[in-house]
Amino acid sequence: MVIVLNKILLFIFTFLIIENSFISITSYEYNNSSKSYDKYNVTIYRDTWGVPHIFGDKDEDTAYGLGYAHAEDDFKTIQDILIAARGDLAEYHGRSVASNDYMVKLLKIWDVVEKNYDNGLSKDVIRISEAYADGINHYVSLYPDKAFKGVFPVQGKDIVAGFIHRMPLMFGLDGALSGLASGNYPKKNKDSSSALSSNILNQRMLGSNVIAVSPVRSEDKYTRLLINSHQPWSGPVAWYEAHLHSNEGWNMVGGLFPGSPVVLVGHNENLGWSHTVNSPDLIDIYELTINPKNPNQYYFDGKYENFELSEAKIKVKIWGPVKWTFKRKVYRSKHGPVIKNDHGFFAIRYSGHDEFRYLEQWFRMNKSKNFNDFENALKLMSIPMFNTIYADKKGNIFYLYNALFPERKDGYTWEGDPLSGDTSENLWKDYLPYTALPKILNPKSGFLQNCNSSPFLTTTGNQNPDANLYKKNLGIERFQTNRALRAIEIYGSDISIDRNEFYNYKYDTKYSEASVLVRNLKRFLLEAETIDKDVNKVLNILKEWNYETDSLAIGVHYALDAIKPVYNPDDYIYNYELIMKRLTESVKKTNEHFGKFDIRWGEIQRLKRGNKNMPLSGGPDILRAIYTKGDKGQRKAIAGDCYFQIVEWSPNGEVSSQSIHQYGSATLDSSSIHYDDQVELFSTNKMKPVWMNIKDIKLNLLKSYSPGGEKRP
Repeated sequence: MVIVLNKILLFIFTFLIIENSFISITSYEYNNSSKSYDKYNVTIYRDTWGVPHIFGDKDEDTAYGLGYAHAEDDFKTIQDILIAARGDLAEYHGRSVASNDYMVKLLKIWDVVEKNYDNGLSKDVIRISEAYADGINHYVSLYPDKAFKGVFPVQGKDIVAGFIHRMPLMFGLDGALSGLASGNYPKKNKDSSSALSSNILNQRMLGSNVIAVSPVRSEDKYTRLLINSHQPWSGPVAWYEAHLHSNEGWNMVGGLFPGSPVVLVGHNENLGWSHTVNSPDLIDIYELTINPKNPNQYYFDGKYENFELSEAKIKVKIWGPVKWTFKRKVYRSKHGPVIKNDHGFFAIRYSGHDEFRYLEQWFRMNKSKNFNDFENALKLMSIPMFNTIYADKKGNIFYLYNALFPERKDGYTWEGDPLSGDTSENLWKDYLPYTALPKILNPKSGFLQNCNSSPFLTTTGNQNPDANLYKKNLGIERFQTNRALRAIEIYGSDISIDRNEFYNYKYDTKYSEASVLVRNLKRFLLEAETIDKDVNKVLNILKEWNYETDSLAIGVHYALDAIKPVYNPDDYIYNYELIMKRLTESVKKTNEHFGKFDIRWGEIQRLKRGNKNMPLSGGPDILRAIYTKGDKGQRKAIAGDCYFQIVEWSPNGEVSSQSIHQYGSATLDSSSIHYDDQVELFSTNKMKPVWMNIKDIKLNLLKSYSPGGEKRP
């Protein structure tokens, strides 16, 4: 889930500063609502790791408890999510994030909410949305000093708006907007460098692994599922672990993001699933022809149509209580939102542009009891992206390349330059049906994997979807990441996987011989010639390197610095001179920082949290995925492997699981013992048990309480 939205539409402010604007000094008083929360019946059980197990009578009781518990651990991020969805970020955080607020108006997020909330969403989804908001409001009523004035109380509509705001950013709408704003025309921003920054607007998904084996492939006839998302370690798409239980059949444990009242990846007693990021082509850009006599009209189907015009008022914090309100026109055409730049007017159409049921689909997945329930939830097709792999207690395993593919007409170049906006012939309105999506149910191999890779190589054997049936302009991946290569090489080659093997394979730290890194490193080492004695020493180290990224391995950072691998081999451009230059720089810096060249990888790659500083194995595009920042000696891990689970169902259907978080359950509270209590386990490739039964929870209990009042166990 990662994005730097402050790059989006920065050009706007050149105009905003000189257009209609005024300074206002605003003073808000927080309304400490007298609203009673006694109607909710819920208990929060914090286990010895601080993980909240939220037991409510009804679903809304549980959602209310989750809102309160998550606010205890990460209120600041939740608050930022809420004001981002309202389009009020700049009012509290200043000009650098004002582009988000313009985008909220441009996409008409709140028009979609107001139109559909009461009459489009199911009543149970409205109830959990309102209850989750109430849990946050209750927390703020007790700790008003932590909240921005004027933000609270929030409502269920804020929660739904958060999903509408977040989802398009996950499939690259920010890249299209920023490209248009700068006068370029990319369909998507594929630059992953922004994915590793951490700020309040960072909502791009990084990557993931998900692997399932059925009783056909497991040595003990168990069904096993690896739920292993790779996310930033802080911010709005950093995982939070929770267990949600109600007497209405909700019993999910897994990961969710700030602002979510449901688990997004995880399992209940009957089934589980995880997602990995895919990259279907869900965005089209249209170039509009403007009426030379009226700049507020565009040509469409033989006549000039009026733009739908509105005004965005963006309040920006200058200093202290001083705020500057900018006004800017918002254009929309029949195609969708419109951006004006030096080249003209361009409209954007994206999948799910009027969708509002994201939360509803995930809630239905949470409460599914079997495969039929789960597939019916998928058939809502509200969530416009993500590979999904599923497993259940009956031994079923299932893969879906989930995507809301526009039903585009033949005869147009959909993946290239902007389309003509003059005709309705290329203006799609419908989507390909669920039946048209690549999928596999119960392959004979008993094995499924996806690691941000091709759906046409999901399993071993001959039951993969046929790539020839899918047009290339759909954007479906045709490549294998290193993680996918390794998953097939280790899980896929073992026809009888026991529990320890399934666990240990997840922590694999090797680059495949077929990976982008190894193939290009081998070529470079064959060609490398230099008179630099230090570089020659390192070249010998690299020739001895076995492509392992274990913390004890030597030479890892030289290979990464020099080759700089990417996921897709087709995206890599080999350049000998550039690789040699980067290697020489890496050698020089290593000598400066360490005074030697044979440095163990764990001395460089570190997990830093609180007072802890631990070595880490793994690296970019490794099954044990780790992404770092900094090149001055030690490199701090900031993304990759984070919260994940290994789930298994016994032959008689009993569920058990293990999980781990890179830090702990107190994702933002540095004063808590749970701020960093999982660091050592994470560093040493260990996991902790997941307790779902109330008896087990009470045997491993730290404290229990109702929101607003702690009770001793």
